[in-house]
Amino acid sequence: MTKIWQKGYSINEQVERYAAAQNSLLDNRLIRHDVWGSLAHAIMLHQIGILDDAELQSLKKGLSEILELEKADKFVIQPSDEDVHTSIENYLTQTIGTAGKNIHTARSRNDQVLVDMRLYSKEQLTQTSKKLFNLTTTLLNFAEEHMSTPMPGYTHMQRGMLSSVGLWAASFAEALIDDERLLSAAYEINDQSPLGSAAGYGVPLPIDRQLVSDLLGFARVQNNVIYVQNARGKIEAAIVQALAQIMLDLSKLAQDLLLFTTAEYGFFQVAQEVRTGSSIMPQKRNLDIMELVRARSQTMLAHQQHILGIVCGLPSGFNMDYQETKRPLMEALDLAQESIDICSLVISKVSVNSERLMAACTFELFATDRAYDMVTRDHMPFRDAYRIVGKEVTARLDQHLPLPTESQEQLAARLKARSHQGGTGNPGLEQTRQRLAQAQENWQQRATTFTTAIQQLVGTSQISILEEE
Repeated sequence: MTKIWQKGYSINEQVERYAAAQNSLLDNRLIRHDVWGSLAHAIMLHQIGILDDAELQSLKKGLSEILELEKADKFVIQPSDEDVHTSIENYLTQTIGTAGKNIHTARSRNDQVLVDMRLYSKEQLTQTSKKLFNLTTTLLNFAEEHMSTPMPGYTHMQRGMLSSVGLWAASFAEALIDDERLLSAAYEINDQSPLGSAAGYGVPLPIDRQLVSDLLGFARVQNNVIYVQNARGKIEAAIVQALAQIMLDLSKLAQDLLLFTTAEYGFFQVAQEVRTGSSIMPQKRNLDIMELVRARSQTMLAHQQHILGIVCGLPSGFNMDYQETKRPLMEALDLAQESIDICSLVISKVSVNSERLMAACTFELFATDRAYDMVTRDHMPFRDAYRIVGKEVTARLDQHLPLPTESQEQLAARLKARSHQGGTGNPGLEQTRQRLAQAQENWQQRATTFTTAIQQLVGTSQISILEEE
């Protein structure tokens, strides 16, 4: 297979395998993105007089054929191709002749792979947002259903104050909406067209970088051509850092579910279909899928450090090290989406054991409530009330006396009394739903802008884009 950089000699097979085998495999996910970039580039070359009408039409035809072949899984990047750019250029040269040799004018593989990864990331971040919104909605629905279901609130892993199942679930919904803001920021940083930077120093031709950016649906051109190259890895890391924040919250959700579904707690049950068994203990029904979410949160942190470690301290301009940022980014996006989906599934399979939860709401949970009663009723300083109640409660605990509980009605009244903003009696779920709706609208606008641009570029409304793979 002819290399784009071929100069009349053969490269050592071991060197070729080490440099290109993994890269070519990953590039099978970037075929359509490279075609889109090539279409936009060809239109721009035609506008500045590099390509004539016939050459542009030939290139459009050849690139459309590649899209059809890819859709049928008949266009595959081989290790001998090195990368998707070489494979597409060779196909065009073989099928349409001279025009295929002109497609690389004013372009480098460096800015090609950058535009491919930017387009790929735009698609994948949009998919991630959809899955994030689905999980957030699932949590909000669960919270609304159980806002009046009492639950102990824990500090230092010990019972602290009265809470509710709904307040617990809603806390994760709000966390994910904050995570969406980070995801949105990563999208905006990524939404810059790198094409025209070439190898990092531009080209001595009057190219129109804004035209290419508009054709591909980018929000803006990434201006400084050196920074375009220096940003590789930096932008990937920003994306993975946003994903890491999502995984951080999922890991806490996973840990809580693992804890609260144990026999010792018994607050929640999870449908057997999402649990597995033991090879030796017949009775076991393990929620080990949540253990994997917890563990893979660490994997996400490793992807983040992987990228940061590669780019830290590199000199300005393109370095081959950047190629190694492709795999951790792709794997991070896959991992985040799979983990979000799993959490949505598990939450939808959770049921609540109200009796166990009420039984766990024992008298020490209301020690602070009683101290505040003394403050408001008797006008006693809080610190004095604190000490009085503290002696009474600790004496009872130290003597191992039975721990009295309250009725469902009493607990409901206590929950309702926490009426300040964000408390169980005033959880602000509608406000959270409004934030969710606004975020969904913002992402839909981005998706529409991107999809419309690509459909116009390719010349069909039937193009597959922003769909789950």
